[in-house]
Amino acid sequence: MPLTVSLSNPPAAPQPLGPYSQVARVELDGGGALLYLSGQIGAGADITEQSEDVFATLTALLGAHGATLDDIINIRTFLTDMDDLPGYAAVRRAHLTGTPPTSTTVAVPRLFRPEARIEVEVVAAVR
Repeated sequence: MPLTVSLSNPPAAPQPLGPYSQVARVELDGGGALLYLSGQIGAGADITEQSEDVFATLTALLGAHGATLDDIINIRTFLTDMDDLPGYAAVRRAHLTGTPPTSTTVAVPRLFRPEARIEVEVVAAVR
């Protein structure tokens, strides 16, 4: 069976800041799908506000495809300052309460918006 991929910007979620798709849905043989979400940045003055906004956007994007934060199997986080890690980690722990997904966190010199301190992208498995 050929692989079916659909790209979308769900209308119920915040719209992208540029010409890209926020979600790639890959249908799996036997049912279910993998969701690949583009990196999301958040609004706010500090890492806690930005992290909360990121998780709100991730929740909306996943929800548009019948998934929740509990369906995340991989998370990649980009921070412009590793001193922000404790603040981000506290928000993350509040939102990802089950078995932790696989994870990568890296420091980057900057993100595409100068005020952005964090960007998060995820992969989720939908049953």
